[in-house]
Amino acid sequence: MKIATAAYSLDWLESWAQYEDKLAAWVADAAGQGADLLVFPEYGAMELSTLDGADVAADLQASITAVSGRMEEAAALHQKLAAEYNVYILGASAPVQAGFDLPVNRAEFYSPCGARDHQDKQIMTMFERDPWQIGAGGPLKLFDTELGKIGVLICYDSEFPLLGRALSEADILLVPSCTEALAGYWRVRIGAMSRALEGQCVTAQSSIVGAAPWSTSVELNVGTGGIFGPPDTGFPATGVLAEGVIGQPGWTLAEVDLKTIADVRASGVVRNRSHWPEQDQRIKTSRILLKR
Repeated sequence: MKIATAAYSLDWLESWAQYEDKLAAWVADAAGQGADLLVFPEYGAMELSTLDGADVAADLQASITAVSGRMEEAAALHQKLAAEYNVYILGASAPVQAGFDLPVNRAEFYSPCGARDHQDKQIMTMFERDPWQIGAGGPLKLFDTELGKIGVLICYDSEFPLLGRALSEADILLVPSCTEALAGYWRVRIGAMSRALEGQCVTAQSSIVGAAPWSTSVELNVGTGGIFGPPDTGFPATGVLAEGVIGQPGWTLAEVDLKTIADVRASGVVRNRSHWPEQDQRIKTSRILLKR
């Protein structure tokens, strides 16, 4: 299969039709390059707040409410494009009012046959806790698809190894991200590469890029797309299958073979995934008093 992961720039939208045209162009571009699985970034849906005007887009809580209210319409568009281009799409995540105490950060996953599900972010960053007031949603999920078993770790979630371990059956982990500084991008990238090493799987990171001066929430964004695997048998020595250019919008693509993932898990130079439980036997602490 071929994975396409986005470095996605946010636009001021004058109409819903403009958004439809933009998304259709992005999907057509990736599909035209042979992509089977498309990964949009965390909070990429925040550009939809511009459809309610400058005052709403500039107000944090108002923009959250506005975007949440448009996500069903956005879902219908994504389902249409997934079917039209015969691709799987992880849509850009959005703050969604979903019946929890607080809005959740939710990424919708679409299949070519019209099926749809979602993954909610598990652990909130400091800015999501305050001032965004975003909370944790539903549990981690594993999507069983024709492309293999796919999990999603939204941005900060990728930095927690136990969340990655909970998805250890996944062949591919998708890591949509939104980071305002280079350090943030690298934290998520290091997390994505670490999860690929531990799980002996492929991870695909997407990012928002560029400035959105109309927003108080996603006004500056640094990152790029990247696709990673374990630096082991069948994969590049660096673990980097593909990486984009920081700040440059567009798709980063890489070929991924499920057999290569199965082979490295069964007969790689190391066996991180299968040896994981051995940690439990070794993490006992001892107190030793050293005397002169």
